[in-house]
Amino acid sequence: MTKEFWNERYADSAYIYGTEPNTYFRLKLDSISKGKLLLPAEGEGRNALYAASLGWQVDAFDYSELAKRKAEILAANAGLTLNYRIMAAEDMNLEPDSYDVIGLFYFHLPAELRLMVHKACIKALKPGGTILMEAFTPEQLQYNSGGPKNETWLYTPEMIQSDFAELNIAELTKITIQLEEGEGHKGEASVLRLMAVKP
Repeated sequence: MTKEFWNERYADSAYIYGTEPNTYFRLKLDSISKGKLLLPAEGEGRNALYAASLGWQVDAFDYSELAKRKAEILAANAGLTLNYRIMAAEDMNLEPDSYDVIGLFYFHLPAELRLMVHKACIKALKPGGTILMEAFTPEQLQYNSGGPKNETWLYTPEMIQSDFAELNIAELTKITIQLEEGEGHKGEASVLRLMAVKP
C-alpha cells in the first residue's frame, strides 16, 4: 500500500485505531522486564505511548508522516517523547542484538517483503528478546472489522511458525476476538497472536 494511502487514512484528526494500546500487547508487555522496544508500522502511536509511559525505551517508525505527527501530539499531551522515524519496511536497517522486544501489530506485508522484515527482526533481537505479534488471518476476509482485502497479505499460524522457526515459540494461537480499536478495527475479527523468544 502506498504512502498516499496511509497519509489519507491518517488525515482525519480522529485517531482511526484509537489511543489505547492493543490488548495483547499490553497484556504481554506488562509481564516483561523493561528495556528497549521497537514498534515498526506504529501508526498513530498508541502502543509506543503506552510502553513509554511504563518506562520502556521506544523506537518506532511508520511510512506515514501524518501518523507520526499524530503520535507526537499524543506523546506531547502525555509529557512523553518518542524516537519516531519515517521509514518504509523495505528500508529497515536494524542493528543486530539491539532490542529486548519487537512488536509487530497488524504489520501486513506481501510475502517476499514479509520474510525480509521478519528475518531482520529476528537478527535485531537480543538473545532472550521477544517478538510479539497480532495480525489478521485469511478468515478475516469474512469480517468487516479491518485489515487487507488481499488474502496473500494475511497470515496463517503455519506461515508465522515457519518465519520464526529459529525462535522458541511460547505462544501461537488463532482466535476470533471482538476488536475495539477505534473505527478502523471494530467488530468480530480473526487474528493470530505470537509470543516468541530468541535463544
